[in-house]
Amino acid sequence: MTVRDDIHGQIVAGLKGAKFPINTPEELLAAFPAGADTTCRSGDLAVTAGEAGKLLTAADFPFKDAKQVADTIVDRAGL
Repeated sequence: MTVRDDIHGQIVAGLKGAKFPINTPEELLAAFPAGADTTCRSGDLAVTAGEAGKLLTAADFPFKDAKQVADTIVDRAGL
């Protein structure tokens, strides 16, 4: 499994119980189990939801599902 696939899967899993659509960055961070401190790890890479959220813009919202969130974050992070 690649780092991209690993992080993508962890984001999707972290948003398993989230209610979509998610309309704001604040709603997105609140949807993660530990909020902005939720951490995804793969090998030596660790990224928090708060750090990943900085890659998003207002134009990215609303998100319709967890896969869309994960796709956007891993693309913007260049993974």
